[in-house]
Amino acid sequence: MQGTIAMARRCELTGKATQTGHLVSHSNRKTKTVFRPNLVNVTLQSDALGRSVRLRVSANALRSVEHRGGLDAFLIKASAGDLSVGALALKRDLEKKLAAN
Repeated sequence: MQGTIAMARRCELTGKATQTGHLVSHSNRKTKTVFRPNLVNVTLQSDALGRSVRLRVSANALRSVEHRGGLDAFLIKASAGDLSVGALALKRDLEKKLAAN
């Protein structure tokens, strides 16, 4: 499949990605393992833009979105370094819409 891009195991809102480490037994043997984020495909509603957005986010990010009061409030406070390209474009659209009002 040439020309296709594989989806990264990374949250689009928080930037959480896979980590490597060891599982350590009682006898202190260390076996390598990969810790993956709990990613879910969700559709979130943007009130300011008036549309729904499909994102692949971690369960932890969903809790953060709910805690901050919705997708719009989360994106306004989020740093640009953590957001994916699509989420960053969404943040720019949101800021333009709020500046126009």
